[in-house]
Formats: sequence, structure tokens, C-alpha cells
Amino acid sequence: MFCLRSLLLPKYSFTLSLFSHNYKPIVEMARSSLDEISDTGAFKRSASTFRNFISRDPNSQFPAESGRYHLYISYACPWACRCLAYLNIKGLNKAISFSAVKPIWGRIKESDDLMGWVFPESKTEVLGAEPDHLNGAKSVRELYEIASTNYAGKYTVPILWDKKLKTIVNNESSEIIRMFNIEFNDIAENRTLDLYPSELKAQIDETNEWIYPDINNGVYKCGFAKKQEPYNDAARQLYEALDKCEDILSKQRYICGNKLTEADIRLFVTLIRFDEVYAVHFKCNKKLIREYPNLFNYTKDIFQFPGISSTVNMEHIKLHYYGSHPSINPFGIVPAGPNIDYSAPHDRERFSD
Repeated sequence: MFCLRSLLLPKYSFTLSLFSHNYKPIVEMARSSLDEISDTGAFKRSASTFRNFISRDPNSQFPAESGRYHLYISYACPWACRCLAYLNIKGLNKAISFSAVKPIWGRIKESDDLMGWVFPESKTEVLGAEPDHLNGAKSVRELYEIASTNYAGKYTVPILWDKKLKTIVNNESSEIIRMFNIEFNDIAENRTLDLYPSELKAQIDETNEWIYPDINNGVYKCGFAKKQEPYNDAARQLYEALDKCEDILSKQRYICGNKLTEADIRLFVTLIRFDEVYAVHFKCNKKLIREYPNLFNYTKDIFQFPGISSTVNMEHIKLHYYGSHPSINPFGIVPAGPNIDYSAPHDRERFSD
């Protein structure tokens, strides 16, 4: 399926001195997630860099226009898939196009050995992925270099691309979903659906404050830790947070009450990958999600929400994680199971809608 030798990733550390107006400067720039390890052996994620906003204001630099923007994703990436989830459930499919890269990292430039997201040569090469028809890029790296000739950071997805200006608007998923939630309401088919309602903003923000570091990023802190102590700390925080979720969900249908919100989408993308990938690949095996009655049924409930299931491509998810991190899984063996049926019945209707 892939050459082990080609996946041995060198470490890169760059100091960025020149900056495009499109993104914020970061002094020490990692080139991939495998570079983001501190001296203590702990995983520390770098901030996203392109942080412009699309606005409903027609006079803004990036106005919310139908057909102008494109979302680049990987079905393997939880951050990208929460953006795709918003695209679907807000009914923005006709207004904003999207495409997916190949699940397994490949060489992103002939001149060096850096690995990352790449596009297939044809639409039939990898089911679910397609070539870059907008810019003819062979890799996500090329998109960043089109947007900024002096970019020296990570080449990540999601990317919200402006077809008109041929640049990256934003590559921070937490901001992209906020744009999709409100700024495109004039052209969204489900404009009345508000996943960040004013009456719940404070609660959603507070919930995100512990779900992101302890669960969303917590699994990565477990998986990429290079020393026992930081792994132990990350695993403890992860399971304390999962226990907290289980307790909350024993009393209400969703994480912030009985209404689906942004916090649920952000939590779901980690839960759906947990038993299939994180439990094995990232050593998050103290307890599986399907051993938590409320969390497991909650995960099935979100999966069955209209527009969500199509964002979950478990083949891409497993191929990426098990095939793109040779320092964790050197032979790229993909486990056979557990092949969970998330379309099975759940019990969440016992709470009021």
C-alpha cells in the first residue's frame, strides 16, 4: 500500500521572518504534527495561521457569495470534518464546494522528504478523494505556497479557499464553523438552524474550554507523547473529561442541554474516531466509548443527525492514522475491527428535543 522508507519523517524547525498579511506570525513553525513535541516529550499543537473572516457585509474583503469559496478537507481529519458537517447541516452544499485529499500522507514536494496531504492523480485512484481541479495542486503544500510565497508553517486541512482571489481565507476550523453558522445565512438552505445561539454562547464557550484540550486535543497528547509522564497526564485528563461527559449526558440529550449545538459537533468528531483509532493507535485504551452507555448512544445520535453520517469515512480515517505515522505504527498495519454500527438504535429520545 505504501513504502515504509518514504514515510520516515525528518524533523524541521524554522524561524519565520517575513509574513503575509493573510496570517499571524509564529516564531517556531512546525512542519507536521510529528514535529510538535516539547523538550519534556509532550505534544503541543501549533496555532493556525490564516485567520481572515468571511462576512455577510457585501463590501468586506471576503463577502459571503455563493460559488466563490471552496473547502479542502481530509475525511480522516476531525478538524476538517467538523467544517464539512456544518456545510451539510446548514445546507451550504450548493453555495460552497468541497473536495477531499488522499487519506495517507505522501511526499508533498520533490525537493525534500516532508510528508503530508496529497491529492490523487484521478478521481478513481482513491474512492472519496479527487484531484485539485481549482489550482491543479498536487499537494496541500502547494495551496499554501500559492497563497503565500514565504509561508513556513504546517500544511494543514481544513482550508477555506477563495476562488476569486486565489488565496486561503482561513485554516482554523473553529472559526470556519462560526462563519458557516451565521455569515452565509442569506444563501443557506437551513438558515434557521443556529448552532451557536445567543442564549447558549457562554455555556458553549465554557464547554469548549475543557473539551478541546482534554478530549479533542487530548487524544493527540496521548498518542504523540514521547515520555511516560506527559502521556500519563494526558490520559488522566482525557478520562476525567470523558467521565464528565458521561455524567452530563445521563441528564440531557446533548452536551449543552436538549438542543444540538456547536459543542456537540466538536465533541462528536473525536468520539466517532475513538474506538476505531485512538484506543489502539494513540494508546487511549483505559476505557472505550462503547463502554460508556450515554456517550456511546450520544455518538450514535449525532451520527444519525441529517447530514452527519456522510462526513464519516471510516476507511479514510483508519488508513490515515495507521498509515501516516510510522513512528507510532512502523509497518502500517490497519486493524481489522471493531467496525461499529453507528446507525444502530440509540436511547437518546428519552430526553425532550
